Amino acid sequence: MTTLSARDPRFVDAILDWRWTGFLARLALVGAYLLGGIVKASDWPAAVAEQAHFGMQPAAFWAAATIAVEIVGPLLILSGRLVWLGAGMLGAFTLFAAITANAFWAMPAGQDRFMATNAFFEHLGLIGGFVLAAIVAEAGQRRGAGGGA
Repeated sequence: MTTLSARDPRFVDAILDWRWTGFLARLALVGAYLLGGIVKASDWPAAVAEQAHFGMQPAAFWAAATIAVEIVGPLLILSGRLVWLGAGMLGAFTLFAAITANAFWAMPAGQDRFMATNAFFEHLGLIGGFVLAAIVAEAGQRRGAGGGA
């Protein structure tokens, strides 16, 4: 990677140019999903109960789908292959989960609504992170193919 700009402090360039920065950033973005998928896969009854709690029926189907998305999506993003697919899977999942679990608009005013509102908009931020991960991966592929970014 080349230096980003003559105006960037050297330590910023060093961090952004370090070969592991991109991977660690992607790991930070998807780590909770990957861990969630592993935990759910290791405790199937709890995974099914979680889906039932949110009214998702058949709960076993939704538990399996959740586990698949929470494991496959992060692995695609971390591998650098089909990042757009992994990011799309996790983005759609995150939007669906935010609407299902954080429906602040249907809650009375108070602490629960406040917390659900914050969680909902935090989930939108994650979706933005997935879009950015896909953009960065696509730009990298174009540079690698000589197409420029």
